[in-house]
Amino acid sequence: MRWLFALLLVCLAWPALAQDSSALARIDLAHSALLAEGRDRGKPRPLELQLAVSQPVPYRVYFLDGPPRLVVDFREIDFAGTDAQALPGRELVPALRWGRFRPGWSRLVMELPGPYALRMAVQRPAEGGAGGALVKLRIEPVPQDEFATRGNALSALWDLPAPAAVAPLPPRRAADRPLRIALDPGHGGHDPGAQVGAIYEAAVMLGFARELSEILTRAGFEVVPTRSDDSFVPLERRMTLARAGQADLFISLHADALPAGEAAGLSIYTWNPQADDRATRELAMRHDRTDLLAGLDLAGIDDQIADVLMDMARIETQPRSEAFAKFAVSELNRAGIVMHRRPMRGAAFSVLKSPDIPSVLIELGFLTDPGDRANLFDPEWRARTAGAIAQAASLWARDDAARAALSRK
Repeated sequence: MRWLFALLLVCLAWPALAQDSSALARIDLAHSALLAEGRDRGKPRPLELQLAVSQPVPYRVYFLDGPPRLVVDFREIDFAGTDAQALPGRELVPALRWGRFRPGWSRLVMELPGPYALRMAVQRPAEGGAGGALVKLRIEPVPQDEFATRGNALSALWDLPAPAAVAPLPPRRAADRPLRIALDPGHGGHDPGAQVGAIYEAAVMLGFARELSEILTRAGFEVVPTRSDDSFVPLERRMTLARAGQADLFISLHADALPAGEAAGLSIYTWNPQADDRATRELAMRHDRTDLLAGLDLAGIDDQIADVLMDMARIETQPRSEAFAKFAVSELNRAGIVMHRRPMRGAAFSVLKSPDIPSVLIELGFLTDPGDRANLFDPEWRARTAGAIAQAASLWARDDAARAALSRK
């Protein structure tokens, strides 16, 4: 462990990179507001927060208790020179504050008159086509036992979920139990994902995940679902569920939307923070960062140090992720599934960032492409695709076990 502490000391000395504030989004108070529904009868009322920003920004929403408060993290808004107390409707809540809380991230904290739940979270282009956006969050009062919070304030400060109750970097699967696969149908609940007409990505992926789960179970695998209904599961919670279930492989399922003609066909992603083609960047904007090394509480550790530790852990898991992706591409080809012209790709999707579980994200297609959309509703195509993924998992499991045995010699 001495080398680890030495590494931490070296990382602490690394200078933080300055960020160009001119490229950041800004708040337009004249078109922003906090609104309450119904008459004031001395009880908490449904609230809607509307923030007009100069450009679209990735964001995430969660709650903390003691006192109850809504937290919205943005990447990134320049709040400098914008007074939170000047927001129209500010008097509806006990307190409101915002500002930059660490490099790359800004935070809004709104204290609440009681426990609430998130009912809507959308970001829409601003009216007039000026390039801005309007973020709308609707929250409603709930009983205390329905108040879902994200851990404690310390873990939220460092953007970490509670560590899963498993040992750090668990050993590979024991030979006496089936391989466990975490299946992660993207989005859910108030986050429907991509939408084309009445078709929602969250619902389509949940249906495919159920079919794939049945095929994997019949093939002898154990399946760990991250969600089994139309509920919202935060990104970091998905990986925590996989760890708690001691998953050996994590498969996230998506069917996104991009402007017509930009993307079509199935593709498989592994972790690559340097990926920068336009389509990949647009998809990555739909996700956000997590997470932490399994069982290792990184609260209070600088982000650069956490990244170094995770990169070191990923030395083993990254090649295993890429190996599964290769098996999957081969089996999908064998099954006659039409894929993207570059079926194996890299991206900085949050659910791929976990360093302790081999992970892939499968874009089954794009809802904006008529051919992909037809495939996703074709039972025969879904069955062939699910069967190819299951066969790839079987081949990968045997290959992975053989490589593990060689590494122990």
